[in-house]
Amino acid sequence: MATLANTNPTLIDWAKRQDPNGQQAKIVELLSQSNEIITDMVWKEGNLPTGHRTTVRTGLPDVAWRKLNYGVQPSKSTTVQVDDACGMLEAWSVVDKDLADLNGNTAEFRMSEATSFLESMNQEFAQTLIYGNSGTEPEAFTGLALRYSSLSAANGQNILSGGGASGNTSVYLVGWGENTVHGIYPKGSSGGLDHKDRGLEVVTDATGGKYEAYHDKFSWKCGLALRDWRFVVRIANINVADLILGTGTQASTASTELPKLMSRAIDRLPQLGGVKLAFYANRTVLSNMRVQAMQKTSAVTTIQQGLSQYGQTIRETNFLGIPVRLVDQILNTEAAVA
Repeated sequence: MATLANTNPTLIDWAKRQDPNGQQAKIVELLSQSNEIITDMVWKEGNLPTGHRTTVRTGLPDVAWRKLNYGVQPSKSTTVQVDDACGMLEAWSVVDKDLADLNGNTAEFRMSEATSFLESMNQEFAQTLIYGNSGTEPEAFTGLALRYSSLSAANGQNILSGGGASGNTSVYLVGWGENTVHGIYPKGSSGGLDHKDRGLEVVTDATGGKYEAYHDKFSWKCGLALRDWRFVVRIANINVADLILGTGTQASTASTELPKLMSRAIDRLPQLGGVKLAFYANRTVLSNMRVQAMQKTSAVTTIQQGLSQYGQTIRETNFLGIPVRLVDQILNTEAAVA
């Protein structure tokens, strides 16, 4: 038996969603974002009920030149196992039946509410994919920023510094693949965001009164498996003010200028074939890259991708042939990676 709380839609909420004709209004989604990294991700079922275990080779066996009548010492390689955990992202929508049934627009009203939940879950997943920290939030999974957060770490060679001290952002180069880096969902489960219409259930208010309410459950069991850290490069410490003005650390004469760092990032990858490659940047960085493309001052190009199903021309920004995708969840206020 659930309790109806003030987090449920009210009559005022209902009234604000009706157009002058008494129909469900088309809501302008001012809070929507573009987080294209979600659609790029390769997904794979984990080999654990709680995530995925990867076996990584950490040492090669010793070999030697043998002389006649002399042997060589046996040797062996070494391996370690790394577990990546999944988190359970979940939300519930509970709407009073009589409220949803007003004007006979039950389905439309519930759909308008469900759309907001789907957007919220996508944003939360994208935020966790970049900045998640299972150390401070055990229910979530660890994202890319924390995994590439120290220049002196074992994977520090795949962190390139733009020289910014504060007010920074990052750009990521990822080579998605089943043996490199991919999204995971628990063994025996199904991937993707799941929506279940639980129908009518009885709820209880704070005074013990009972209502009928429509229930919708939204759930997403998901995580990130970094099987080969060499296939992710983080370009960190990009000072946003310098980037916009083209001065300081982002001047055309600086070795830390973004196009130069992006070029070096490509060479950090062990190989370019057999993986799905893309750069990921926020709106500020992507806008600056397009300005550079217009001025023909960098290797950034904007190409015509073709026609969408709606007949609209799609244009794609790329750097040296690698797509640059928009991720609104990447911040412009990152601290320096040291």
